[in-house]
Amino acid sequence: MPPIAERLDPDVFQLHSSDYRAPRDIPEGTVLVVGGGNTGYQIAEELSRSHEVHLSIGSRQTPLPQRVLGRDLFWYLELTGLIGKTTASRVGRRAAGRDTLIGSRPGTLRRRHGVRLHGRAADVAGTVVTFADGEALEARTVIWATGYRVDHSWIHVPVFDESGRLVHRRGVTASPGLYFLGLSWLHTRGSALIGWVKDDAEYLAHEISRFHETAAAKERTAGVA
Repeated sequence: MPPIAERLDPDVFQLHSSDYRAPRDIPEGTVLVVGGGNTGYQIAEELSRSHEVHLSIGSRQTPLPQRVLGRDLFWYLELTGLIGKTTASRVGRRAAGRDTLIGSRPGTLRRRHGVRLHGRAADVAGTVVTFADGEALEARTVIWATGYRVDHSWIHVPVFDESGRLVHRRGVTASPGLYFLGLSWLHTRGSALIGWVKDDAEYLAHEISRFHETAAAKERTAGVA
């Protein structure tokens, strides 16, 4: 949740997108969805059938169709091998950290679903949200589709660099027996996607097995000595 959320009037119903479930849970009146990623677009589209909806877009993302020639976009990504490009590859280095809109387009959302588009939400005063261009909107509900931040504060092991980023090789850390799985771009574009996380899981399963075998061998050697 961004800091400006704290300045919203208590009468304004607000929630993070992770708590959103269905349009019936949202009060009547104007809804502002803050966040121009896939989640923000999808929530805005769904709510447009029952509410007046506005969408605040902080930064534009490249839109891609969900289906091409009758097939899902990820079918092509797998066919071409792009989904498996690693963080060490040239393609991986360029794509890592970049978000892409899949199946949503600003123009379609505006024309077909009647959603009003705005720039970055810059400030809040009471029930009014002001955008970067000076435009303002009074909202009954604000949904913060502002994404997530990784929180490793509960891990007290020296596997992070000075800036707090995890240091690893495909989920394997320098701390014996400590592994990570499912993080975005852990190894490839598919590392955080349910259809491809299995590749990293298989790799880590082998690494864990090898770790236990090595540890067992050391114990046997120590016992003999």
